[in-house]
Amino acid sequence: MTYELTGKVKLIQDPQTFNSGFTKREMVVTVEDGKYPQDINVEFVQDKVALLDSLQVGQEVTVAFDIRGREYNGRYYNNLVGWKIQTGAPASDGFDQTPAYDQNAPVNFDDDVPF
Repeated sequence: MTYELTGKVKLIQDPQTFNSGFTKREMVVTVEDGKYPQDINVEFVQDKVALLDSLQVGQEVTVAFDIRGREYNGRYYNNLVGWKIQTGAPASDGFDQTPAYDQNAPVNFDDDVPF
């Protein structure tokens, strides 16, 4: 199942590569949630690490992520694993709301509208 969050980039960590060859990189996104903003940590792994290369702190982003869970020594942990980043504020319904028009189209002022 895919989830999304929208907010401003607060922090981008350096990539971490482990002896096994596994690479991950984390970012923190501040999400305005009523009275108390939430700082949400999202990790990117392997080839998705490169998605963070062009981002800057303070930039508005929408992050698509999956929730992963695991057990370790009788305790349970969750991770938000990002796989897509869109910069800028998203449209409310997911569609581009930018009005499209042709600047070179002729303008006709001879219509029957009385105002």
